[in-house]
Amino acid sequence: MSPRNKEKDQQLRAERTSQILDSALTVIARRGLSATKVADIAEMAGVSVGNIYKYFSSKEDIFEALLHRGQQEYRDFAEEAWGQAGSAKDRLSWYTVNWLNKREWAITTLLQHARTSETIPERLKQAVSAKFKDNLRPIAAIIEDGQQRGEIVSGASMELALIYVSMMEGLTLHDIPGTPELSSGIAESALQLLLRDR
Repeated sequence: MSPRNKEKDQQLRAERTSQILDSALTVIARRGLSATKVADIAEMAGVSVGNIYKYFSSKEDIFEALLHRGQQEYRDFAEEAWGQAGSAKDRLSWYTVNWLNKREWAITTLLQHARTSETIPERLKQAVSAKFKDNLRPIAAIIEDGQQRGEIVSGASMELALIYVSMMEGLTLHDIPGTPELSSGIAESALQLLLRDR
C-alpha cells in the first residue's frame, strides 16, 4: 500500500471514529448507557452495526472513548483559557462565556454518570476522577495568578477552581436543548462570585 493510501485510510478511520463518537454522545446522554444499544448508535451515525464493531468492541468501549475524548477536549479548553492575554478576570471571563457557549451538556452528563453510577467499573471511575482533578490545574493557576494581583477572592486555588468548574458544569445542565434556562447575563453573574470587591 502506498503511503498516500495509508494516510488516506487513517484519515477516513479517524473521521468515521469521530462520527460514531459524536452520535454516541447524544444517544447515550439522552437514553443512558444501560438503555442504549449499539444499534441506536449505528442508526444515529448512519452506519451499520457491523461497521461500529470495526471501530469499537462494545458500547462500553465507546463510552470509555467518549469520556477520554471529552476530558482531553476540556483540558485543551482550560489550557487555552490559561493562555489568554490579560488579567485573571479577562481569562476567567473568556472561559465562562466560551464554556457556556459550547453547550457541553451531553459530555457533562456522561462524566457525572461515570463518576457516580454503580454500574461503571471502579478503575474507570478512578481514572475519570483523577483526570477531572488534574484538569482543574489550569483554572487553579488562573485563580492563583488573580489572587496575587488582588483580583480574585482568597482561598485555596484548587478548591476555588473545583467550585467554579462545578458551577459551570451545573449551569451547562440547565442548557439542555429544548429546555434552555440560562439568561444572557449568567456568565457575568457567575464570574462575580470569584472577583474581589474593589
